[in-house]
Amino acid sequence: MQLNELLEQIKNRPETITIEEVLKVIAENYDFTPVSFTNGEVQYHAGQNVKTCQLLAFAKLHALTEPQTLSCYGTFYRVDVLENPAGKDHEPIRNFMQHGWKGVRFASEALKRKN
Repeated sequence: MQLNELLEQIKNRPETITIEEVLKVIAENYDFTPVSFTNGEVQYHAGQNVKTCQLLAFAKLHALTEPQTLSCYGTFYRVDVLENPAGKDHEPIRNFMQHGWKGVRFASEALKRKN
């Protein structure tokens, strides 16, 4: 899948997104540098929770809305979290749902577009 196709899918068919597709497009189009970041009240060190770091950095670069960003988590969000609102799993998703973009901070840029 091409980057522009993924962005179109996120905007128009978010219920069809899988996290695997998102991470594959990120890997194909960006160089990733692990960085420390904050998501809500949780601070992650560089190299911790790499998939969420990549996903949030990608969403930030493309100015995705909070609902669009959450859709990038695929069934982890749609099934595991939404169908179990009192659950304690998938902390990064639940933190983002609670704090949104105002709770996300990166120590530096995690993604750089490949040439």
